[in-house]
Amino acid sequence: MPVQTLSATDALRRLDDFDTLIDARSEDEHALDHVPGAVNWPTLNNAERAAIGTLYKQVNAFEAKKRGAAIAARNIASHIEQHALDKPRDWKPLVYCWRGGNRSGALATILGAIGFQVSLIEGGYKAWRHALVADLPAQAARLHFRVICGPTGSGKTRLLHHLEQQGAQVLDLEALACHRSSVLGHIPGVAQPSQKRFDSMVWERLRRFDASRPVFVESESKKVGNLRVPDALIEAMRASPCIDLKLPDEERVALLMEDYDFFVKDPDFFCRRLEALTELRGKAVVSEWIVQVRSGNTPAVVMDLLRQHYDPTYAASIARNYRQHGQAQVCSLSGHSAEAFDQAAAGLLTTPTR
Repeated sequence: MPVQTLSATDALRRLDDFDTLIDARSEDEHALDHVPGAVNWPTLNNAERAAIGTLYKQVNAFEAKKRGAAIAARNIASHIEQHALDKPRDWKPLVYCWRGGNRSGALATILGAIGFQVSLIEGGYKAWRHALVADLPAQAARLHFRVICGPTGSGKTRLLHHLEQQGAQVLDLEALACHRSSVLGHIPGVAQPSQKRFDSMVWERLRRFDASRPVFVESESKKVGNLRVPDALIEAMRASPCIDLKLPDEERVALLMEDYDFFVKDPDFFCRRLEALTELRGKAVVSEWIVQVRSGNTPAVVMDLLRQHYDPTYAASIARNYRQHGQAQVCSLSGHSAEAFDQAAAGLLTTPTR
């Protein structure tokens, strides 16, 4: 059966029409970013791709293509044996590689010759990435957001989770970014995704939201750790109605001690993170905080951090960036228990947007 070639824009719009999305690039290329939901069938794996590239540069293109074709044929045969023998005749895969060339073309041709209904992204991942970036503003513009604001430790992320548990549409940018969005927000042992991967995950979340219902999101800055929130999305958030979440200071400290328990378990890691604040807060202040942490007085340090660093910075940023914060709906919690957040979420879901 002939292979159908689709533009990246058409593939993006028809993504849910396909039974399987197949990334024919190497493992490392796939890990950096891929079409949401795509499985990885490398035509050339990492080592093979590097070896063929070296042959191309040091010998010539003809020798590289011969050797590459032999390796690709074996790999494609293996993928078909492992993944395609149980597929029905009407199976519809979408295949791509870096630029829609040899790697995906070879795989698509063989799958099409078998009789499967194969489609190929013209221009490959490179064209797909361009189409996705171009579509992000439209996805952000079709939705209406409700932005949860509140100082550090007020439980914004927890409230998002409770809202989602009660059926609300939630965009958790910190979860997608694997970061808690502050100088102390790095999660030990967890690497952030690439910027391209983050953009793809954000796009995938946005496109699946129902535009007739609100999307709850936290009042992030332009960056979450090292990752930049797409411009169109952050602008839409900043123009949206706000919810002002309030929690007593002592409860905020208790909540942070739970959510950042790794700081308690690993004081050395906490101290290293505190050192990043030296330029802003001065060596004497940071040194005193480190002494207190090593003495086991972490809650007092957390309270100081809130009052001296986070609260003033956050208040100024919110006032400057979130235009509807002055008319925000107030959501006050007396404590940080699950029951308190359940009640707050339920109240927000039954209260019309202001």
